[in-house]
Formats: sequence, structure tokens, C-alpha cells
Amino acid sequence: MRVFLVVILTLIFVDLRAQTYEVGLFAGAANNIGDVGRTNFILPSGLAVGGLFKWNKSRRYAWRASLIYGKFTADDSKSDIASRRQRGYEVDNNILEASAGLEFNFVNYNLHKLGPAFTPYLYTGVTYFRYDFRYFDAGQLQDIDQRDGAFAIPMTVGVKGRINQYLILGAEIGARYTFTDNLDASNPEGSNFEQFRFGNIFSDDWYVFSGITLTYTFGRKPCQDCFE
Repeated sequence: MRVFLVVILTLIFVDLRAQTYEVGLFAGAANNIGDVGRTNFILPSGLAVGGLFKWNKSRRYAWRASLIYGKFTADDSKSDIASRRQRGYEVDNNILEASAGLEFNFVNYNLHKLGPAFTPYLYTGVTYFRYDFRYFDAGQLQDIDQRDGAFAIPMTVGVKGRINQYLILGAEIGARYTFTDNLDASNPEGSNFEQFRFGNIFSDDWYVFSGITLTYTFGRKPCQDCFE
């Protein structure tokens, strides 16, 4: 039994030593897709910044976690839909999200090997975010100084490549399908707010973070990979 435990612990230790980790920053912009403002999939209206951590478990996938803060503004006057322009609503909101999941590389992405390393990638997982609870009353936006929270499914596509031995530069676009319909103050929850709902109450909101990432790689690299 002791020999078995020693073997298992040794394999785990060797495996952890063979991994490369990344820690870095995200900087970009945010926009929403809902019942107020434009419906463009990518049309930034506010800044987004955050940090991320990756554990490159293999050349094909990495475990990833991130914390990102973003702001957006939805403005009916800029919409392509005539009824929205006539309505004239405007709302801003801010989002603080925590996300964790799996990043999949389209090609072998070996940070242990000297030379270029470049790949497109996909990321998905689970996201939880906080946002301001707001609603419209007689056309006026009401801010009651309350935060609400919801889960979302992130769907991100990007590219990344090594710019030197330690730094990785990437660019990505990440849409979040949320489980709330009130990012734009169109569908406040609760029986006291039923009269303030409008728009398509059967379609939840989306928000999008698009930007660049810069990460620093660290962790002991296996010698057998150094000369491949």
C-alpha cells in the first residue's frame, strides 16, 4: 500500500512540474445585446479590464480562470430599429464577472519547446457576474443602488502566440449568454416590477468582451521537451 501511494504521489509531482502556467491581463471593450440600443454582436460601448490565469495541462487544452470588469451603454437613438429610436431609452451598466473553464487549442501549442508557438483557440465554461439592478418608470431610468447576480455561458474564440520566451500575446472575442433579461433594465424581476417590463421577455440578454491578453508563463519545463 505504501509503495502504491509513493508511486501515485510521484506521478502527480512529476506531472505538476511538467506544466506551464500563465498569469496576465485582459484589456478591451464591452457591449451588450438586448432590448435597448443596438443589436450588433460586436460594437464596443465601454471599457473592460481584468486578469486571468491558465494551467496548460497539455498542448491541446488548458484550464483557465479569469476576473473581468466591464461597462457598457445601450442607447436607442443609435439603433437601426425605428421603434427603438422613437422610444429613446438609454441605459448604462457595469459587470464584474468570475469565470472558469476549458480553453481548447486548434493545433499543438507547446510552450516547452523553443521557437514560435501560435494557435487559434476556443474557451467555454461557467461564468457568474454581478450587475446593477435598474428599471424604467415613465421613460426615466431608476437606479435603486442595488446589485444583482446571474450565471452565464461564455463562448470565446481567439488567437494567441508567443512573442518571447516568457510572454504570450492574444486577441479574443467572448460572448456571454446570460440567465437574466435585465442587463438593460427591460425586465426587472419581482412582482412589484411587473408594470415596468417591456421588450421580449422570453429572450435573455447577452454581453460581449473583446480585447487582447498578455500573459507571463512560468513553471518548470520538462527537459525532454527542451530540445524537440
